Amino acid sequence: MSALAGFGAASTHRAPEASAALPTLIDYAMRQIPAQDIRAAGHAGVINYVSTSRPGSNFGAKPITLPYARSLNAAGLAIVSNYQYGKPGGTAPSDFTRGYAGGVADARTAWALHTAAGGGRSAPIFFSVDDDIDRTAWNDLALPWFRGINSVLGAQRTGVYGGVNTCQWAAADGVIGRSLSPGHVWAWQTRSWSRGQIYPAAVLYQRIIDTASNPGPIVGGIRVDVNDVLAQDCGQWSLHP
Repeated sequence: MSALAGFGAASTHRAPEASAALPTLIDYAMRQIPAQDIRAAGHAGVINYVSTSRPGSNFGAKPITLPYARSLNAAGLAIVSNYQYGKPGGTAPSDFTRGYAGGVADARTAWALHTAAGGGRSAPIFFSVDDDIDRTAWNDLALPWFRGINSVLGAQRTGVYGGVNTCQWAAADGVIGRSLSPGHVWAWQTRSWSRGQIYPAAVLYQRIIDTASNPGPIVGGIRVDVNDVLAQDCGQWSLHP
């Protein structure tokens, strides 16, 4: 089974609420989950980090490694790349606050880790805006950071993770690329900060977010986030060699 075949049910016209019919990818950081456990849980693949752990933490799934990626590929699971190093209130500041030069540095790190793990040379990397930002913060902080990322990767290999507004602003400002699926861009939308709205052009929708008050499902012994695949091309490596 190829990593593409599992996405046959993805539709541009189906709402994320009808998630039973949608393929799903999981994201997680604590440790590498065996491929057979991911398949047994019914998921089509993973969104894995092409970034390292923050100071004071040691996440076993950061970054994705070549042997692990090969095991996922061998099981027919899709892989999508995501970059997030800093975090609000963490031991490193939010990545999007690091400006143009920070974007350049983050893109270089992400691309090095992505390619070292066997990531597709034309595949996008989704860069995280893991906060509820307003338009001023987008214009003054996040947009220059994305411009720096674009200077290294180009807009076509750049994606965004964030709330509905962040995804829309990134697309409108031309700092993220286009999916091969018509009408879709490299936007991975989280339900957080989205007020129940769905960006129609998104390729991924983070529907279940593991928190202490609302735990995610357990896969391979750890709790995970669950993402609906909204387009047959959601940036998976297998479509972008």
